[in-house]
Amino acid sequence: MTEPLPILCLLFLNIFVCEWLSTKPGFRHLGTALLVIILTAIEANVGLVPTTDTPLYDAIFGYVTPFALFVLLLNVNLQDLRRAGLPMLTLFLIGSAGTIVGVVVSMWLFNGPQSVGSQFYALAGMFTGTYIGGALNFHAVALHYGVAKSGNLFVAATAADNILTAVWMVATLAIPQLMQRLRPVDRLQTASSSESLSATDLTNDAETVSPRDLALLITLGLGAMWLAQWLGTFVSSLPFVLILTTLALVLAQFRAVNRLQGARVLGLSAIYLFLAVIGAYCDVGALLRDGQLAVVLFGMICTLVLIHALIVFGIGALFRQDWDVLGIASQANIGGATSALALARSLNRPDLQLPAVLVGSLGNAIGTYLGILVAEWLR
Repeated sequence: MTEPLPILCLLFLNIFVCEWLSTKPGFRHLGTALLVIILTAIEANVGLVPTTDTPLYDAIFGYVTPFALFVLLLNVNLQDLRRAGLPMLTLFLIGSAGTIVGVVVSMWLFNGPQSVGSQFYALAGMFTGTYIGGALNFHAVALHYGVAKSGNLFVAATAADNILTAVWMVATLAIPQLMQRLRPVDRLQTASSSESLSATDLTNDAETVSPRDLALLITLGLGAMWLAQWLGTFVSSLPFVLILTTLALVLAQFRAVNRLQGARVLGLSAIYLFLAVIGAYCDVGALLRDGQLAVVLFGMICTLVLIHALIVFGIGALFRQDWDVLGIASQANIGGATSALALARSLNRPDLQLPAVLVGSLGNAIGTYLGILVAEWLR
């Protein structure tokens, strides 16, 4: 099957099925993103969808994915960061520095150029981005360096990342409670519980979308992509994805844009479509034969997250910071805003829910810049 319409129909059907599956026991911990990749990979390997470049796939990489990155970043208003509190912001930034150190050290320990291959620097940038603010940065860096079309490498990295993120959620739930018993510290109150209610709004996938807001979001997204391409002709050394990220962040500082309904739903739907194409590029047979790659990537991730944790919790312990704040700041780095919010709820800290989401949003804002910076330095 090579016609674009039936392929597109099947890809969207996969998104529907995986969204439904992600609500069921046994699949919930995998998440929609990984399920979409797996389901489409299975279909590609039995011949239901193409496994090579098609005009449809090129269009998704060239237009749909940058659009998704743009609209998702419209939720990041930096003026809100003051409500996160100085301790949370400081520890989050320390955690970001710890991630960078961890990425560089792990790439050296595992001899990245040999064990990963020629795209080792891009992978380092992807890990930097995702462990500073979440999956949005992972996809942005992968798109910039073309790793998205290296199906097996991308899928192996995604699988290892998903496993580690789940493990780290358990760790950041257990460590603060254990350390509070071993070395009690005063708990910090950073926000009122009434403020924490808006944290759910910032991470809610269900929105009421009006045609007016939808039309404006599409206009802004397409216009920004055109402008980024045009600006790139004057400064060819400046990556398109960084220009687009900057335009999105500038527009997000205007409340009229920042509060447009539908950006998250539209952006996530487009990201899932992008991930479905990633699954189509995955050669399951080759991936199974090259199981060593997944082991290496998981080893790298474990090493870098361990270094990140030692820096965050070590510095936090030195200055006797609230263990809950340390755990949530670390989770905002490793898992992003949504998992940091879930951790704050699990720790029964409603006062930290909004700060958790806000520093996670900061990670979305800076992760792509730092990811490309680390990639280029290693390159």
